Amino acid sequence: MNPSNQVQPTIEALRDADKAHHSAGYIHPSSIVEPGAKIHASVKIGPFCTVGKHVELGPGCKLTSHVVIRGNTKVGENNVFYQFSTIGETPPDKKYGGERTRLEIGHNNVFRECMTVHLGTVQGDGLTSIGSNNLFLAYTHIAHDCKVGDHVIFANNATLAGHVNIGNHVNLGGFVKIAQFCTVGDFSYIGGDCGISKDIPAFLKIARAPERPAGLNSVGMARAGIVKADIALIKEAYRLVYMRRFTTHEALSALGELNKTNNRYLTQFIESIEASQRGIIR
Repeated sequence: MNPSNQVQPTIEALRDADKAHHSAGYIHPSSIVEPGAKIHASVKIGPFCTVGKHVELGPGCKLTSHVVIRGNTKVGENNVFYQFSTIGETPPDKKYGGERTRLEIGHNNVFRECMTVHLGTVQGDGLTSIGSNNLFLAYTHIAHDCKVGDHVIFANNATLAGHVNIGNHVNLGGFVKIAQFCTVGDFSYIGGDCGISKDIPAFLKIARAPERPAGLNSVGMARAGIVKADIALIKEAYRLVYMRRFTTHEALSALGELNKTNNRYLTQFIESIEASQRGIIR
């Protein structure tokens, strides 16, 4: 046959074929996907992975290799799990008795090497949850019943004990350790190797030796689009709480006077202090 008589594919057809090739999922033959698991057709599962029977993986997820995902775990779209990460395993808690608890993960998260996340317990609300657009570096750990928001960064070895709440746009430095039942407010920055045992209000920057407030996370606030006037207002609020000799009750009263216009960010700062159960870091 004369090659000139053959139908030549158009550039658009070639692009569509290439897109279909890259969007198609696969499961490496060395991996184990237990019957009952719900795996979207676009999911890519590399070698030597294990996916449990109660796991649900949404569109675009990728397991590079040697990843274990177990338990009643629901994973959203476009999450990437690197080698040796363990997700949805039973919590190493003596009170855990095999109850059917859950782990829920949002979209567009990256879980780097050897990262661990555990299911919830009935002593909490039965749920560990992770939001969207987060980055968890190597050897980070999220224990049972923790709640992690969106746009959070965990540097290497950052660790949460059980029942910890992490807000949105939070940055944890390497080897940060946060004790049980602590809450970390939105836009906080915790410096490397800090050990946290108190609640951290929104927008704070924390330094170590000893662990203490070190001003506002102004860089993170500006990167998130918070305007200079709002940052200046929160700086004034910070001075009332941390640079005056006020008790927390007295500081909250002064903050109420400062917030006459009900500024959204100042309101957020005030509410993060009012909601504290363990007491705020001072």
